[in-house]
Amino acid sequence: MAEIIQKDGTWVFDGDALRLTPGRDKNVSVLRKSLGELVVPLAALAGVSFEQGRKSGRLRLRLRDGADPLLHATGGRLTEPHDPYQLLVESDRYGVAEYVVDEVRNALLLDEVPSDPVTEYLLPGPSVPLSASAGDGTASFDGERVRLEWNWKTEDAKAAAGTRTLDLSDITAVEWLPAAGLENGHLRFTVRNAPTKAPPKFDPNAVELWGFRKDPLMALVAAAVQARLPHPCAPGAGAVRAPEPEARRPLPPAAEDDHDALLRRLRELGELHRTGVLTAEEFSLAKQAVLRRM
Repeated sequence: MAEIIQKDGTWVFDGDALRLTPGRDKNVSVLRKSLGELVVPLAALAGVSFEQGRKSGRLRLRLRDGADPLLHATGGRLTEPHDPYQLLVESDRYGVAEYVVDEVRNALLLDEVPSDPVTEYLLPGPSVPLSASAGDGTASFDGERVRLEWNWKTEDAKAAAGTRTLDLSDITAVEWLPAAGLENGHLRFTVRNAPTKAPPKFDPNAVELWGFRKDPLMALVAAAVQARLPHPCAPGAGAVRAPEPEARRPLPPAAEDDHDALLRRLRELGELHRTGVLTAEEFSLAKQAVLRRM
């Protein structure tokens, strides 16, 4: 058995699976803490690596495409603090980290685990029921239905329709997109026979996300739904494309990044702070991010 214990979390490999437990340190993200312990079967792994740094290193797992509904629903957009398949390693534990890598790699070779995509999910996804509140609404999922409830920050045109309930059988796709720069993110459900081109701000099947601390929790709702949808690579399944990774998304027009756009964003943040939507800490962090862009 190979084991590494860090403030960031604990990884234990018993030859058949890796058990990933998030740490209790204050720097561990709310998504990883909420997701809890993950058991990753050897058959779901495509590789493992360890990167050394001056003060700390990082263990990284690479899963086979289609093995995890969380990775599929988020399209590779989970950043380092929220990625459950990364572990921050202190410099005095580099030897232990390298030993874990060797053990996992040897097991992959001995079991002749292929690295090609899979046709079924090998991880179950987050347990249900679960609920997350962020941006302009709350998304809940009980395993059969998605419930979208709006708050006082929701646009009137979307809130006027009231609480939205979507049967799992009517959902054909789900996507979580984090906020990036001046662009807001979203949790969006594609509903059968109800196509829409409306932006998330007005889409009754989407929650708009503004880039704050609880946004990643919406990714758990997306993953729980994704785990119960037909696998996109299963025999006979329709060709459902995974969301493109952030790096592949087209860049917004240059005009959106000009001085006036940044000033508008600062005014929006100030209004959210004055009305109590943002805490002082959240407002300060968001403001500094915009000022750096200027």
